Amino acid sequence: MAFTFFFRDLYTLDQLIDKFLPLVDGRQKITIWDAGCAMGPEPYTLLILLSEKMNHFAFRKVFLDASDIDEMDTFGKIIREGIYSYDEIKRVPEDILKKYFTQIDNTNKYEIDYNIKSKLTFHKHDLTTLKPFGNKYNLIICKNVLLHLQPAQRIEVFKMFYSVLDNNGLIAMENTQAMPVEVSHLFESISSNSKIFKKI
Repeated sequence: MAFTFFFRDLYTLDQLIDKFLPLVDGRQKITIWDAGCAMGPEPYTLLILLSEKMNHFAFRKVFLDASDIDEMDTFGKIIREGIYSYDEIKRVPEDILKKYFTQIDNTNKYEIDYNIKSKLTFHKHDLTTLKPFGNKYNLIICKNVLLHLQPAQRIEVFKMFYSVLDNNGLIAMENTQAMPVEVSHLFESISSNSKIFKKI
């Protein structure tokens, strides 16, 4: 299972959103793919941050596909329910917690706001099949998977990402990962201190 939690790597996500929003301004539909979403903290964090930085009308156009190989068949149910224990969300800033999470009775369980939850669709998916389930994405995030792939597999996965990104679409990676040189001509780095790239 990938190590992730709500509001992890906030600096990179903030940078990503600042570069992303001007590129999708005025779009009728904004599509995002979070590849390797685990139990949902990363895609839900991104949606919350977008909700905070976009007006209500613009946020209505956002749709996020979250995928994971989910070998134990547990992630999908957790993500669709959008219910997490306090330990899982304790890093969420207090004002955001109050705005987007509702405590369930007197338990330590909290449910994500429906307006956030309804934006996310979970797909059980193995990246190494190289068979994408969507296309024309404006943004792809892949931060929890690449480390587990062989170098040759990474190259093919990046080629797949390129094929399903819309023109000028962005891809964000884990800061510890490097863009394979074999596909570096397909993407332009647009951040000096985060692994954020734009499709050429």
